[in-house]
Amino acid sequence: MRTEGRRVALVTGANRGIGFEVARQLGRSGFEPVVASRDRGLGAAAVARLADDGVLAHSVELDVTDEATVRAAADWIERRYGRLDVLVNNAAVAVDDVPPSRLSVESFRRTFETNVIGVFAVTTVMLPLLRAADAGRIVNLSSGSASLSLTSADWPAEWNAAAYPSSKSAVNALTVQFAVELRPTAVKVNAVDPGYTLTDMSPGATRTAAEAAAVVVRYATLDADGPTGGFFNAQGPIPW
Repeated sequence: MRTEGRRVALVTGANRGIGFEVARQLGRSGFEPVVASRDRGLGAAAVARLADDGVLAHSVELDVTDEATVRAAADWIERRYGRLDVLVNNAAVAVDDVPPSRLSVESFRRTFETNVIGVFAVTTVMLPLLRAADAGRIVNLSSGSASLSLTSADWPAEWNAAAYPSSKSAVNALTVQFAVELRPTAVKVNAVDPGYTLTDMSPGATRTAAEAAAVVVRYATLDADGPTGGFFNAQGPIPW
């Protein structure tokens, strides 16, 4: 069954943290968010919490490292909505806990499998649905650590890592490459650094998930004259 009216937004890794708050804020802005989660039960629980907050949402089981679940989620969205207005590639892992030279190959591989190949897989599978929307928007969550300019300058040694920053640099590259391909269309693709945010991934931060999500939502709801192929944080463009 295809539905008309409210715009639909798919947010990966949306059962908690920034992804959950992005879904909440999009829901309050008139979207119907689809909460993508690896765990069906956690996704359903997130939808229930959103309902308590007055947001109509749905959940789909989606593991960005499992293409079968990505395609199943796309099929469900196509049957229900016939299009996808917004894709937020939020799901990521951060496993760096040692200096670059001591990180295991397996940890490095796992990071890229989720943070880079996952973004690529979800984007390519969802792209026909985004093209079917009037003005599709893709936001890839990145990080200040992805900036080669910033990290080669006065980056703190305790933040220096091999897997997570380089995976986000690769996400930035994918952002530009998809933006170039989609430039003749109405689809816009941007990378956003939400800032160092208090989540399970960064328990020492003080920035709230709501503050971080607001930056993501800004670029998920760009007007027709908004940018594409850019890298932004709350203050504006970030050097590559």
